[in-house]
Amino acid sequence: MRLADAHVECVTEITAPPQRVWELVSDITTSVRHSPELQEVQWLDGAEGPEVGARFSGRNRNEGLGEWRTVSRITELVEQHAFAWEVLYPGSSEGEALAVWTYSLEPLADGTATRLRHGMRLGPARGPLTDYVEKYPDREEEIIDGRMDLLRSGIESTLAGVKSDAESGTRG
Repeated sequence: MRLADAHVECVTEITAPPQRVWELVSDITTSVRHSPELQEVQWLDGAEGPEVGARFSGRNRNEGLGEWRTVSRITELVEQHAFAWEVLYPGSSEGEALAVWTYSLEPLADGTATRLRHGMRLGPARGPLTDYVEKYPDREEEIIDGRMDLLRSGIESTLAGVKSDAESGTRG
């Protein structure tokens, strides 16, 4: 995979209605419980919950990249259907996105089950991964494939956790 095409999406089917799944995916703390990278989140600017334009900070960590902080802004919020946020480039006055993360929900059967998709795509802002690829251009595909594999694994873990929480009735 090339940097310009860097994206990943995973899907799971959950034996719980969309409303229950929505409660979990629209709660930014759910991912903290299940993601191997995301360690902590906090609403910013007085926000108390999800709404388009609301911002939140995140603290992330993995063995290969160390620890880093992010600021994200919610860009889409359609109850029981779609939740998306962009990770903003630090210091950018325009707030360009380093990555866009999405959840999409689709009711199944008679509304007692949900197909949940979770994904991310890089860009358009330049970030540390861009710099690394430019430093080692002959290894671009290896670098991008490696990062996408880590993200895919994290997304799969998060989806498995959401599925478990939704099907067991666990609250955040």
